[in-house]
Amino acid sequence: MRILIVEDNQKLAGYIKKALKQESYCVDCVYDGEMGEKRASFGEYDLVILDIMLPKKDGFAVCKNLRKRNVNMPIILLTAREETDDKVKGLDSGADDYLTKPFELAELSARVRALLRRPKDKTTEILQAQDVAVDNSKHTIKKGKTELQLTLKEYAVLEYLVRNKGQVLGREQILEHCWDFAFDSFSNIVDVYIKQLRRKLDDKNEKYIKTVRGIGYQMEE
Repeated sequence: MRILIVEDNQKLAGYIKKALKQESYCVDCVYDGEMGEKRASFGEYDLVILDIMLPKKDGFAVCKNLRKRNVNMPIILLTAREETDDKVKGLDSGADDYLTKPFELAELSARVRALLRRPKDKTTEILQAQDVAVDNSKHTIKKGKTELQLTLKEYAVLEYLVRNKGQVLGREQILEHCWDFAFDSFSNIVDVYIKQLRRKLDDKNEKYIKTVRGIGYQMEE
């Protein structure tokens, strides 16, 4: 899953990014409200962590504008303000949660997990493609009854493929979703990880992950 951090304190943004990447999330950071709104509007994100006091455009305005555009991913607001009125204003602008600075990274991570566990369009928490099951609440992937031993990035790639089973995903599309936007788009890193996943799935004949030549990959349903 991919998370966007909009926080002008680059040191704090770096701490948050490091903590979330350790839980296998792909994390991007931007440092002002205008860029945050732009990336949240057009990027593929599952959740936004949004500071209120931002250059160019504050978090309240960003949150409200995103909701007006029907951008419905969960939003967690961060602020140094403790006043109840500010919390109410933040939630009324469309935020899903509110965390006051300073906070523990463990608490932020817990809130992120809680929001991402919320069902979307009444879909189940377990993602399934053939006998491959992804349980995001437990952070496990099983093939049949066997739990696969995956690295954090392998988990992110396979989860994305299973979530979009039946769809052809381009290499650049996978790269943008599972790596941060600063990654070299000309790298063959996606192909490397697909090869590793096929080995762990014992997918010798592309039963699970099909190569679509000239485009990318498809998780078979």
